[in-house]
Parts: sequence; structure tokens; C-alpha cells
Amino acid sequence: MKYRNLGKTGFKVSEVSLGAWQIGGKWGETFDDAVADKTIHAAIDAGVTFIDTADVYDGGRSERAVARVVKSRPEGVRVATKVGRRFSPHVSPNYTPEGIVGFVDESLANMGVEALDLVQLHCPPTDVYYRPEIFETLDRLRADGKIIHYGVSVEKVEEALKASEYPDVASVQIIFNMFRQRPAELLFGILSERNVGVIVRVPLASGLLSGKFTRESTFGAKDHRTFNREGESFDRGETFGGVDYEQGVEAVDELKRVFGKTDASLAQIALRWILMHDEVSCIIPGASRAEQATENVKACELPPLTTEQMAAVREVYERRIMPLVHQLW
Repeated sequence: MKYRNLGKTGFKVSEVSLGAWQIGGKWGETFDDAVADKTIHAAIDAGVTFIDTADVYDGGRSERAVARVVKSRPEGVRVATKVGRRFSPHVSPNYTPEGIVGFVDESLANMGVEALDLVQLHCPPTDVYYRPEIFETLDRLRADGKIIHYGVSVEKVEEALKASEYPDVASVQIIFNMFRQRPAELLFGILSERNVGVIVRVPLASGLLSGKFTRESTFGAKDHRTFNREGESFDRGETFGGVDYEQGVEAVDELKRVFGKTDASLAQIALRWILMHDEVSCIIPGASRAEQATENVKACELPPLTTEQMAAVREVYERRIMPLVHQLW
């Protein structure tokens, strides 16, 4: 495992870390504490030093599971959580300082700590980024010792740019993968100049870039890859990176030909592609079982992609994907 700086936090975080959306079960399935514990332990055993969760993941069970395991380990793993999605309806006027403070207090209780390592606003509506009082609330929570650092999880490049103007925003979490390349064009350079860490989520486009799916693949009724393809429940970009499923499968077939037969999986190659961007602090692929967490980490061991491979990935993106998603997020 290799480690990178996470912006203003000063934290050294594992290049491949762990996203806890799936912890305890696959999307839409019943949470299993034993599976959760085993998965988190396996990730830490493999060198993971940073785990990202949220208060809405299984109603706080993900936060509690992550904290339970991290407290049992001596490695000093840093835990990030997210708040704000529980405002209902999820619109800017419902974002209040009192609500944010309440959510932070509940996360503190869930994780049984005196201070949270990193709190992120959880993909709030765009208008929220233009409300200084929300970020002043986070400043007060820092001053009160309830949080050590804060950042944002965003849907759009615009939101990341605006958030990074606030001087104490330490990190930005954003979707970035072979099918969502826009952040690398302008945003990453600006965040680097402002010493804002970059946390990459949805690195495999909801599994599409694992190369395991076909046009005939199906997903459970409670799986967002079934019910959110058009953004029916939350932002469409969170599901397959916003790419039309069948067109995505066709593009993946091309990527398989680009890399040919190799000991590495396409998923590992896709993670290694992200790590080719030095501005990225860490990637947070999800894992619903221990073996997935271990396999994800192996991406760090791969040699750098060649100039020709990087160019070929870009060509597939520009021809097949860019017209569909580039300007949307």
C-alpha cells in the first residue's frame, strides 16, 4: 500500500481506501454485522487507513460497524462520515445550522467518539454551497471540538469549485472514473493549488467498470442499479456514473480489448487509472465482502499505465461516453 496526503487534514491516507455504503451487505440487502466486521478487518489488514461512511447508510449501522472495528485496531484508521441527506425533503431551505449540529451529535453517538475525524456535507443541493452560514456552522463545530476537519461530497464540478473557496474546506469527494473524466480537466488542478484533498467515489461506475456485467445482467429490486437509472431516487450520476447501461457495457467491451489478457482484473486496472492522477488523495471503492476489499487494494501493486493505454482510455471516453455525461456534472 502507498499513502497520500488528504489536503489540509494532514492525514496520510491509503491510496485505495474503503467506502462503507455496502458494508454489511450488497445494495438493498439486509445488513449483516458479521460480514461488516470481516470486510472492515480485511481492508485494514491490507493497509487501508481511511474509511468513508455516512449517517444514512443503513440508518447509522454502517457508522456503528466502522467505529466498532476501528476501535479494536491499533492502526489509527481515520473515519470520515457525511451528514445532510436526512433533511427531508432534501432541498436547500431545509438545511439549517441546528439540523447540521443535530446530525453531527448523532454521528458522534453512533461512533462513540468525542470528535469526528472528517465530516462532509452529503451532496447537498447546489444552492447550499452559496450559503456561508452553513460553512460557518461547520467552523463552530470545529471550534467546539466536535469535528477535527470538514469537507464536502459533491455531484458537480461547479459545487466543488465553490466549496473550495471556503478557507477551511479540507476535502472534496467527487465521482471520477474512466467514464467520468471531467474533474481532471480543471478542478483537480485548482483543488491542488488550494490544498484541498480529493476523495474519489464511484470509481467503478457502480460495478460497470468491473467488466463482469453483460446486457443481460439484472439487479435486485432494492438495488439502486435497478431503481435509480434515471435518477428517480437520487442523482442519476450516482448510478453507473450517469452512463446509459447498455452503452456503458459496449464501452467496457472496448476497454477489455485495450488491455487484453492480463493477470489484473479490469476493476483493478480502472482503479490504477485513477491513481495515475497525482491530485487524487484516495479512492473509496465499496466492498460487500472481505475478498472484494482485498482485491481492490491490489490495484496499488500494478505498474503505471502506459501513455498508449491512457490515450486509448481517453479515446473510448471521448467517442462513446463524453457526449452523454461530460457537461452534466
